[in-house]
Amino acid sequence: MSIEDHPTVRRMRAAPSPAGPSQLSAEWLKALARAVGADDVGLVEVERPELADQLSYIRQVYPDTRALLSFVVRMNRQPVRSPVRSVANQEFHAVYDEVNEVARELVRELDAAGVAACNAVAAFPMEVQLPGRGWMVAHKPVAVAAGLGRIGVHRSVIHPKFGSFVLLGTVLLGVPVDTYDQPIDYNPCLGCKLCVAACPVGALKPDGGFDFVTCYTHNYREFLGNFSDWVGAMVESKDMKAYRERFSDGETSSMWQSLSFKPGYKAAYCIAVCPAGEEVINPFLEDRPGYVEKVVKPLTDKVETLYVLPGSDAESHAADRFPHKTVKRVGRTLRTTSVASFVAQLPLAFQRGRAKGLSATYHWTFSGKETALATVQIDKQRITVQPGHHGEADVRVTADSETWLRIMNREYKIITAIILRKVRVKGDMALFRAFGRCFPG
Repeated sequence: MSIEDHPTVRRMRAAPSPAGPSQLSAEWLKALARAVGADDVGLVEVERPELADQLSYIRQVYPDTRALLSFVVRMNRQPVRSPVRSVANQEFHAVYDEVNEVARELVRELDAAGVAACNAVAAFPMEVQLPGRGWMVAHKPVAVAAGLGRIGVHRSVIHPKFGSFVLLGTVLLGVPVDTYDQPIDYNPCLGCKLCVAACPVGALKPDGGFDFVTCYTHNYREFLGNFSDWVGAMVESKDMKAYRERFSDGETSSMWQSLSFKPGYKAAYCIAVCPAGEEVINPFLEDRPGYVEKVVKPLTDKVETLYVLPGSDAESHAADRFPHKTVKRVGRTLRTTSVASFVAQLPLAFQRGRAKGLSATYHWTFSGKETALATVQIDKQRITVQPGHHGEADVRVTADSETWLRIMNREYKIITAIILRKVRVKGDMALFRAFGRCFPG
């Protein structure tokens, strides 16, 4: 029997399905999104210049994307503000599930209307097996482009009405839309720096800077790469006594809880204390000292364990700012899988406090399996990383790429590599050692 004689094919030939719409109504789309649970919606064309660096990832999820529907779902504020982590974490995870269900239901409704669409996962699960970037569609820049808010000092999107108490979702549309939204013309962030004051490890800086590795090490202690530190502790421990010297029974139980009931954030204080947003701001405006006493202090006064890299800015910040909190040193768990990832991780791992007084330019040359050139400039406690060699170098480092990756992953000693000339350093060795101090752990 030829395929044309198949019953399904014959039925479809006899009554072909109507073609889907060539363009969608923005008004209809937004009403549909709200009907299935979104609290606010924005639309942006996929060719928007602000999303150019995201386009390749968007196309990997859904190659036929023509437009993006960004939406928010509100969180309940008081659970997020609770010092009890189980209460706060449950709110985050429940709303993440809701975001994914809203996106899924929206795609189902669009499919029924003859519109091709694909929902992008919100938060979890992630592409954890990929080297480098662990997510595909970045919801924050899409939401900003779609007019749903701006990025605050705490690096989260602040919605003009709901403030920081929102989680984001994105649906990729295979059909263009008749009207698109634009970014809002102001930033709801008040610049109050309460998020800076509340961060227990000092990842947020008063001048707007952000220490990614510090936040990752503590807040995401039981997520993603940090899980490997726990696995490593078990592998390296010769017996239970040795294991318990590294992990308390409480930490082991907490890891079990995260594995069983979704991973727990150690802190989301930056979002919890944020007073921005029309629905959120009044208590802060009416009584700022009272707001700090009621919302901020329960979090800053909380007795808890803070996880830091040895010799990091976070370690000194926690000891100075929160002496009542326990500080625990842990190992670096971001593995370096390629020269490209090493270069990309430098700005993320840079510790400004450790760079005080350092001003130098470093030229890196990698040979062997991977070849690359890079220039790293450290000045005024800031780091700049560029491909290629630029300017006059104070220190020139030439390294076999495979050897350097082994050094970064603590599988090979740098002094051995230098002796065997697998790593060569020309210039002031004191400056080379100072470079290393800027990246503890």
